[in-house]
Amino acid sequence: MEVKVINKSSNPLPTYSTEYSSGLDLRANLDNDLVIKPLQRVLVPTGLFIELTEGYEAQIRPRSGLAIKYGITVLNTPGTIDTDYRGEIKIILINLSNEDFTIHHGDKVAQMVIAKFEKADLKIVDSLSETVRSDGGFGHSGI
Repeated sequence: MEVKVINKSSNPLPTYSTEYSSGLDLRANLDNDLVIKPLQRVLVPTGLFIELTEGYEAQIRPRSGLAIKYGITVLNTPGTIDTDYRGEIKIILINLSNEDFTIHHGDKVAQMVIAKFEKADLKIVDSLSETVRSDGGFGHSGI
């Protein structure tokens, strides 16, 4: 599928790291290094603007290496970029570690997955069908 993109950064266009990767790596577009203090939230610009085909969204997801090694993750995972959004893609990161973390221009900070979605027509009803699970949730199946 084709996604129109404007790149106002000096970074290369996002790429898939491997042949079977589902996410495109997004890079920070910074004039200066950005230090994220423990438990601090920051908005990291990418310099990218996209136009998606109707019926598709872009999902912004964490990078597993940043999460496990440094405690850096995307706060609103997955972040959603709607089809009609034309602003700059920015990544909400949070530092869940006990140490400062520095982001440099060009660092890979998140990944973007393009996904098809369906619109739902909500229908008001008086009851729902029964299932074995019923209203069990939040750990109902055990550890």
